[in-house]
Amino acid sequence: LRTEERQRLARERREERDKQQAAKETQILEKERKAKLQYEKQLEERQRKLKEQKQKEEQRRAAVEEKRKQKIEEEKERYEAALHRTLERSQRLETRQKRWSWGGSVTPDSESKTGSKRSTSTTNFRQAEAVVSKRLSSSAALLNAADRTRRSQLSPLDSSIISRLLAPTQASLARSKSAATLSAD
Repeated sequence: LRTEERQRLARERREERDKQQAAKETQILEKERKAKLQYEKQLEERQRKLKEQKQKEEQRRAAVEEKRKQKIEEEKERYEAALHRTLERSQRLETRQKRWSWGGSVTPDSESKTGSKRSTSTTNFRQAEAVVSKRLSSSAALLNAADRTRRSQLSPLDSSIISRLLAPTQASLARSKSAATLSAD
């Protein structure tokens, strides 16, 4: 009986130990499974975040590129507008100069036809120009001497305004020269 009892108890202890061992292995397997699931979750989360970050970066790059293209386009339009304004201004100046010049634009054909006439009128014009410039300079010198005493009593702003008003303009000089030329002819 005693040996049977001992064998039964030993068998029970072995079974109990096997059960505990099986339970421990089950727990270990369960822990490994949970750890593996958590690792996979973290990996998926990391990949998702990286993907989102890449998308944001691409969107930011696209926005920067679009802004750069827009800026280049605006600068191009501004440059073309400035160029257009400059061309218009130069054309207006050209037409204004042609309108106020004595013979209009000088072309090689017109120059050969009126060469002799021009040489005499040019000589007259230069002589008249010299006479007019002498008269203007002497009258300006007289005016300047008289005005200096008056200007010393004025403020600097008033003085500069008066000197600008007294200075002969290009239009008045041209009128004087043309009048001198006409009287010389």
